[in-house]
Amino acid sequence: MNIVILGAGQVGSSLAELLANENNDVTVVDLDSLHLQRLQDRLDIRTVSGHASHPDILVRAGIEDADMLIAATQNDETNIVACHLAHIMFKTPTKIARVRSRSYLDHPELFDRNTNPEAIPIDVLISPENLVTDYILQLISYPGSLQVIDFAGGKVRLVAMRAYADGLLVNQPIRSLKTHLPEHVKTRIVAIYRKNEIMMPTGDVVIQAGDEVFFLAETKHVPAIVNELRKNKERPSRNILIGGGGNIGFSLAQALENHHQVKLIDRNIQRARSIAETLDHTIIIHGDVSDKELLLEENIDEIDLYVAVTNSDEANIISGMLAKKLGVRRVIALVNNQSYVELIQLNSIDVAISADSITTSNLLHYMRHGDTIKAATLRRGTAEAMEVVAHGSENTSDIIGKKIGDIPWPKDITIGCIVRDDKVIMAHRDIEVAAEDHVILFLTDPNSSQEISKLFSPDIKRGWLG
Repeated sequence: MNIVILGAGQVGSSLAELLANENNDVTVVDLDSLHLQRLQDRLDIRTVSGHASHPDILVRAGIEDADMLIAATQNDETNIVACHLAHIMFKTPTKIARVRSRSYLDHPELFDRNTNPEAIPIDVLISPENLVTDYILQLISYPGSLQVIDFAGGKVRLVAMRAYADGLLVNQPIRSLKTHLPEHVKTRIVAIYRKNEIMMPTGDVVIQAGDEVFFLAETKHVPAIVNELRKNKERPSRNILIGGGGNIGFSLAQALENHHQVKLIDRNIQRARSIAETLDHTIIIHGDVSDKELLLEENIDEIDLYVAVTNSDEANIISGMLAKKLGVRRVIALVNNQSYVELIQLNSIDVAISADSITTSNLLHYMRHGDTIKAATLRRGTAEAMEVVAHGSENTSDIIGKKIGDIPWPKDITIGCIVRDDKVIMAHRDIEVAAEDHVILFLTDPNSSQEISKLFSPDIKRGWLG
C-alpha cells in the first residue's frame, strides 16, 4: 500500500514506524527537516520537507499514486485543506484527517458526504481528545481494568485486568473459571502476561496474583467476570478528581458529573471560570495539580480515582504519584512520551495512557489487508487484537468449513470468539468457521497480522479451478 502521512509528530511517527515495518511504501511530510532526518535514519521511508497543504508539496510526496492520505499535523486547517486537495486533484481513495477543534467537531454535517455531497471530502475523521475521553470512561466503568476494547459493534468486549491476591480466581487453573460464573455467562481468556512474559492460556495455566489477564466476553456479561478477577472489596469510583481542564478534562467532567462526585483542578483562572459556568455539578478548583497543600485541603485521601490529563506529561506523572502517596486508590495518567510509560507504571501510577497510541490503534484496521473490521494495539504495541470477516466459500478459502483446531494459524495466537448472525460463540477447537463469520483473535506478535489477513482472503482463482 502506498501511504502519505502529513505530520511527523507522535501520531505521524508512530504510524510511519508501524506501516514501514509492514512493507508499505510510506512518505512523511513535515516542516521540520531535522525531525524528518531522524525518522528516515531509523525507518525505510521517504520524507519531504514542506508545508503539508501546499499542492506542490503533496505532488512531491507522491499523492497522485497514494492509496491513502493520513493528515495528522498539529493544525486542523492544514489537515482539512490537504484532504480536500487530494480529493480534487487526484481522487485519493482514502483520506484520514486529525481534527481537534470543537468548532469543527460540533458540526459533523460538514464532513458527512452520505447526506451532503458538498461536504468536505474526508473519509475518516479522528479526534484524539474524544478518543482519549471515551477510553478513560471505559476504564472507569470497570474498576481495576487496564484496557477495554469493543468489537463486533459493541457486542463483544476485550478487557485486561490485574489479578489481585484476594481475587476468587487467583491460584486456580483457567478451566475452573466457568465454575465461578453463572451458567449463562460465557468468556474466554485469550492471554495472560506474567512479569511481561506471555502465558498461552491453556486450561492448565494457573492464574497468579499480579497477572495481567485478557478476556473476551459479551459486553453484558463483563461486569460479572470483572467481579471475579478484582478485589472483593474494591468499590466503583464515586469520588473522582480530574487534573487539567483542557478538552479531555472538561469532556470527562461533563460525562461523569451526573453520576459521580467530581472535582476538577486547573491552573488557568480564565479556563477554570469558563468551566465553572458551563458545568452544573462539578466543583472547579483553581490551582496547581502538583500542589500538595491544595490536594490535602481538598481531602485527597477520600478520592477514589485521580485522572491526570493536563497538557504536560511531567505534571501528570508528578501529580499522579503524589496523589497516590496521599491516599488516592487509583490513578490514571495521560503520558504521551513512550519512554516514560514503562517506568511510571512501576511507580504508583496504575494506568498510563497515550493519546498518540490510542489514536494510532483506532486507525490500525485501515492499514490491514483483507476485511479487517477492527484492529487494536495492546500492551504498548507488543500485542494486537483483530476482528476479521471470513469471506468466500469452502472452495476459495483456507478456513471456511474447517474446524478452528484444524486451521494452520500463525504461532502463538488465540481465537477468542466468533460472531455469527449477531450471536456470540466462544471459540473452541471443534467449531467450524462459516462464511461471513466475524472472528475475533489475539496476536502476541503483531507481525502475524499479515498472515491472518492472507488466511481470511479468498482465493478466487482456486475457486475457478475447483
